[in-house]
Amino acid sequence: MLQSIRDRSASWGAKIIIGAVVVAMALFGAESLVGLLGGNDGDSVAKVNGESIPRQQLELEVQRAIRSGQVPPEQERELRSQMLDSLISERLLTQYAEEGGLHLSESQIDQLIVNLPEFQDQDGKFSRELFRNRLSSAGFTPLAFRDQLRADMKRRQLQQGLAVSEFSLESEERRLAALQRQTRSFRHHALTVDDLESRPEASEQELQAYYEAHADDYQRPEQVKLAYVVLDREQMAEQADVSEQDLRDAWNAEAAEADRRVSHIMVRFGDQRTRQEAEARLEEVRQRLADGASFADLAAEYSDDTSTSDEGGDLGVISRGFFGEAFDEAAFSLGEGQVSDIVETDNGLHLIKVTELDRPSFEESRDRLARQVARKQVSTAFDDRAQRLIDESFAAEDLQSVAEELNLERKTTAWVSRQNVSGVLAEPGVMRQAFTPDVLEEGFNSEVIELDEDRRMVLRVLDHREATTLPLEEVRSQVVEAVQAQKTREALENEADRLIEALRSGETPAIDWQRTEGLSRQDDTDLAQPVVDAAFRLPHPEADETVYGRAIDGQRVVLIALDEVAEGQVDEQSEAFVARMAQQLRSQAAVNGLLGFLREQAEIERF
Repeated sequence: MLQSIRDRSASWGAKIIIGAVVVAMALFGAESLVGLLGGNDGDSVAKVNGESIPRQQLELEVQRAIRSGQVPPEQERELRSQMLDSLISERLLTQYAEEGGLHLSESQIDQLIVNLPEFQDQDGKFSRELFRNRLSSAGFTPLAFRDQLRADMKRRQLQQGLAVSEFSLESEERRLAALQRQTRSFRHHALTVDDLESRPEASEQELQAYYEAHADDYQRPEQVKLAYVVLDREQMAEQADVSEQDLRDAWNAEAAEADRRVSHIMVRFGDQRTRQEAEARLEEVRQRLADGASFADLAAEYSDDTSTSDEGGDLGVISRGFFGEAFDEAAFSLGEGQVSDIVETDNGLHLIKVTELDRPSFEESRDRLARQVARKQVSTAFDDRAQRLIDESFAAEDLQSVAEELNLERKTTAWVSRQNVSGVLAEPGVMRQAFTPDVLEEGFNSEVIELDEDRRMVLRVLDHREATTLPLEEVRSQVVEAVQAQKTREALENEADRLIEALRSGETPAIDWQRTEGLSRQDDTDLAQPVVDAAFRLPHPEADETVYGRAIDGQRVVLIALDEVAEGQVDEQSEAFVARMAQQLRSQAAVNGLLGFLREQAEIERF
């Protein structure tokens, strides 16, 4: 793929397109000067061989996953840990690729962006609007996207190189395919605590031994009780008084930027007529419009744009940037039903009419406009209160007086640790502030924490306790439950082993077998996965023999009697799938092996 990029980027057409992309990027203004990875405020979540992973980057990845619907918000804490691990892996692979000399030039990145279908319009051409809108919705600036794309492509080059270096022997693929289509018929029976004569009891000595062996499971982390206040722009906006006229004014103001359906009458000048003649022709059209003539009829009679004249001059719905600055200035200064003065563009003179504004009705926009206007109204007041929060919290000897002075609600927490938090306390930087020396040891209010552009927070530690191993008496019920579960499982395993020995000896103990016929590895089944895995690990029965085994499924122990193994039907599609799967597994194993090596050699710090 990269070679084809090199080949295509040599053409003049590609260079022109790339130049247009560079110009388009420049049009994003100052926002594009600050990238996702460039605005680190020193708040890092990890360092990989001395390179920081900014907390902002982690939080953006987490929020993107949540907004995409891939992960429910209640799993945010687990997601954050997984995302950090993924970012560390990506950084390791990127560093390895760069040390190996893998490189992408600016022109290659430009060409790659131009060819991404996500940024192309219906005609397959690069669209500046699509580029800007899709990056914005994903939380990227153009520079940040280019950096991310460059790093991704380096990692892809590395991974593809590892993948093509791996291969499978035909004999290995045939063996794997045979295992994949193999079916097994077996009986199974689950032993539960009800199959025991009595539930095992835990002695004091056993409890003590288990507690000492698993002391790490009963650690209480360092904890604090907190008081905090939050200044929230949205809450201020909810209390703002927004009038009907304010909403109407905001709705009308949006008309200047709304997409719009337009029609035009175009008159060319040059070979057939002079500019003055063309202008006189359109003045005649304007007079007839003033006399009540239809714009659509006049377009059919006067317009030199034959592609639209029979449709009343209709150009469809346009956004800013479709037809150039002069056309935009005229079209986006008109209200619905209005006709412009004469407008000159490269291809002639035009009269432009806005036939429809492509926007929701006022009633449909009411709630959105109310929030927008309210936020604008409280913007200055919010900034003033945020500054007062800084001043008051710095000087105050408590947090209650700050809350009263700024009319904020002072909230308190139960015992919380760095990791065991939710809601606003789980947001970036909050618990880090709680455990800073000034706040934890000196008892000061925290610095003002900027949660996002709309919220500011100050916290104070009310109480503190060090990490400790909880005494046995405090966790006795948990230890008793764990020891009893372990002893019950051991008793069920012993009972299963006794029954298996009896069956192998030819005895026929009373067992209520359930039967499964012709199960393959890929079949859907109600059986627990540990049972299926155990059934496929048992050796093949010889002659009419039955092979016995067992599986542990939580607090159950399941007896398995394997009666028959069949080879299954040969399927070319399945064979090809297995071959691809074998290659993918080998490739992934190669990447995982490299990652494991890099992790062992790397200096990785998590904060």
